[in-house]
Amino acid sequence: MSSLTYLQLTSHWDKLFIIMINRVLSLPLGQSLFLWGAKKTGKTTYLKERFPESPVINLAGEGFLKYSKNPSCLREELLLLSCNHPIIIEEIQAIPEILDEVHWMIEQGLSFILCGSNFRKLKKGNLLGGRAWRQIFLPLCYPELPTFDLLKIFNHGLIPSHYFSEDPVPLLRDYVSKEIESDIRLVGAFNRFLDSMAHRNGEMLNYSSIARECMVNVGTIQLYVEILIDLFLGWVIFPYTKTNSRQLITNAPKFYFFDTGIVTFLREQKIRTLKGAEDHLKHYIFLELMAYKEINKKRYSVQYWRTKTGLEVDFVLAKGRIALNVLTSKSDLRGLIAFTKEHRPAYAAVICLEPQERFIKIGDQTIHIVPVETFLKNLWAGEGAFSKIIKQLMSEGVS
Repeated sequence: MSSLTYLQLTSHWDKLFIIMINRVLSLPLGQSLFLWGAKKTGKTTYLKERFPESPVINLAGEGFLKYSKNPSCLREELLLLSCNHPIIIEEIQAIPEILDEVHWMIEQGLSFILCGSNFRKLKKGNLLGGRAWRQIFLPLCYPELPTFDLLKIFNHGLIPSHYFSEDPVPLLRDYVSKEIESDIRLVGAFNRFLDSMAHRNGEMLNYSSIARECMVNVGTIQLYVEILIDLFLGWVIFPYTKTNSRQLITNAPKFYFFDTGIVTFLREQKIRTLKGAEDHLKHYIFLELMAYKEINKKRYSVQYWRTKTGLEVDFVLAKGRIALNVLTSKSDLRGLIAFTKEHRPAYAAVICLEPQERFIKIGDQTIHIVPVETFLKNLWAGEGAFSKIIKQLMSEGVS
C-alpha cells in the first residue's frame, strides 16, 4: 500500500503551493521498526499521512530535556494511553537510553516506529534484539516522480523539497552546511573530504590519495567514510570476485552518495546535456537499484567488476547472476562481453540513452540494450527480463 504525502513549498514570489507525492513504501501494521534515513528525505511527512492518529514524540528540543533526565517518563506516559496505533518516536538517536524503555513496552504489546538519521549514536546501544525491523527511507525514486527528466534529477537531486524547487542551489547549499557539516561537527579537513568524495563518486576509493588531498591520515579518511554511511548519506560497494585472479581488482571499494544533487552541487556543476554525463546516469541507476532493493525488501548483493586492464561492469547483482553497464555515448561492450564469457550471467544489459531496446547475440550469450526509462518502468512494475530473473533468484534463495 502506497501513501500520499503532501509537500509544502514556497516559490520565488513567496506563493505557497502544495505538491502531492505518492510514496511507494508500505510499512506493516503492528510491527515495530526503525525507520532510518538521511535528513529531509520525508520521513516525518510520510508518517504523518500514513499514521495520522499515532502519537508522536520528538526527542529533540524540549523532548530531549525532558526524557534525557528521566527516560522512564516515556513508559509512564505511554502506559496511560489507550492506543491501537504505532507510537512514533522521532530523533531516536538523541537519547539511546530510551530504547531500554521501548524494549520493555514492545514486550507488553505496544508497537513503535523509531525514526532516526544517525545510526552511529546507537551502534553500541539496545537495538531491541530483533524485535524491531529495519527500514531505510530514501529520497524520491522513479515511480514517485511526476515526470521523468534526467537533467532535473542530476541538477536538483531527489530530496523532495530540492527536486520540486525552482532553484535548488540555495537548498543544496543549506543541506551541505546545516544538515551534513553541522551534524557531524567537523570542519576543515571534513569539508575538503566531502569535495574529494563528490569528485570520486562512483569511482574506486584510494584512501591514501584522499588523505593526501585532505591533509590527514588514512585512518581519518576511513572514519569519515564510516560516518557518511552511518548518517545514511551514501553506500560502499565492493568488487565481485568469484574466482581468485591476479587480473582482477579485488579489494577497492566504490562510494556512492545517497543523492545525485548533492554530488552535482559539491562539484560546482550544472549539467546542461546528457552527453558526457555518464557518471551522473550511473549514479542515478545505482540509486534506483538500491531504492528498489530496500523498498521491496530484496536481498540481492550489488557489486562491481573490474580487471586490471580496465574492463569493467558497473553493477553485478545476485552474486554474478545479473550484470549491468550504464552508458550515455557509443556503446563499449568489451567489459560486459568479457564478464559474460567468464561468468555466464542469467541476464546482461546495457542501460543507455538509445530510443529503442534491442538484443545483441554474443556466442550463446544475449546482451539486452535497453533505454533508461524502459529499464526503470520494467524494474518497478516487476516486468521485463531483469525483474523475472530477480524473482527467480529470490525464489532460489540467491542473494
